Amino acid sequence: MRAVTGYATTGPHGPLRPIQFTRRALRPDDVAVRVTHVGVCHSDLHAVEGIAPGAPRLVPGHEFVGEVTEVGAEVTRFQVGDAVAVGNIVDSCGECENCLAHREPYCREFPTLTYGGVDRRDGTPTQGAYSTGYVVRDAFVHDLPAGLDPAATAPLMCAGVTTWSPLSRAGVGPGTQVGVVGLGGLGHLAVKFAVALGARVTVFTTSAAKADDARALGAHDVVLSTDPGAMAAVAGRLDFVLDTASGAHDLAPYLAALRIDGTLCVLGLPEQYVVSPMSLLGRSLTVSGSGGTAETQEMLDFCGAHGLTADVEVLPIDEVNTAFERLARNDVRYRFVLAVAS
Repeated sequence: MRAVTGYATTGPHGPLRPIQFTRRALRPDDVAVRVTHVGVCHSDLHAVEGIAPGAPRLVPGHEFVGEVTEVGAEVTRFQVGDAVAVGNIVDSCGECENCLAHREPYCREFPTLTYGGVDRRDGTPTQGAYSTGYVVRDAFVHDLPAGLDPAATAPLMCAGVTTWSPLSRAGVGPGTQVGVVGLGGLGHLAVKFAVALGARVTVFTTSAAKADDARALGAHDVVLSTDPGAMAAVAGRLDFVLDTASGAHDLAPYLAALRIDGTLCVLGLPEQYVVSPMSLLGRSLTVSGSGGTAETQEMLDFCGAHGLTADVEVLPIDEVNTAFERLARNDVRYRFVLAVAS
């Protein structure tokens, strides 16, 4: 067992406070990681806000980078000192068809989450990476390409792979016309990926003030989605639209922007969507989640080759409550990252 310091819940709507707790002793296929940077995701905020009275303390954090400090006896892929990254799942059954296809988030027995999950071997609750150290199965640890800023790489382990996976599966590349709805934590990475893949990128936004930001990220066109004339001008032009907006909204205008046989892929997952069946004629609608271990390493390698990372604001971990307060107001461009190791 190894002692670590983490930031944990104190009850409903209470601040996160530092605590001491222990990580498990290394199993043969485990890797111990000294956490250097951890991203702050909206799902972290929702998990903390959803804590019930009397619930056990929860340490959030599911997108992090760090340095290997120890490896189990059977680990061959990593050694002490390696720079690594870990995402939102840390184990799966490894035997179902989805796991065997490296689509572990869709494990038939449900994957073990980085926090808020249950360890598959000893039944203990998993605690996240708002902490100085983590112990994780080697199969769910990823090589961190040299040259990438560790702080700006941490959000790639959640927002990055979530946007990379549908773009990659759709075969986005030169000659492809891609639309991105929303320019937040997910959307800004979707723009960077699509541009680097060689696509022509159109950003849809409800805020005219974001036009310059979208173009600075590489977008070729910006469409104000509240302008009927601007939306009509793009009708039938795009091959693939990635919708990252989290609020409830009508999908029909984005379906109309697609060519025949084009695809609208939804990532934002609001509580409900408004969509007319007639708007689906000649188009397809998909709902996408994160990729598995193979896609995650593919995404990291692509980022390493193209020098891509998230746009982040870095705060020391003792300012985690400030990050949460600002995130709740959407006062971030585009992701917060907590610096754990000084």
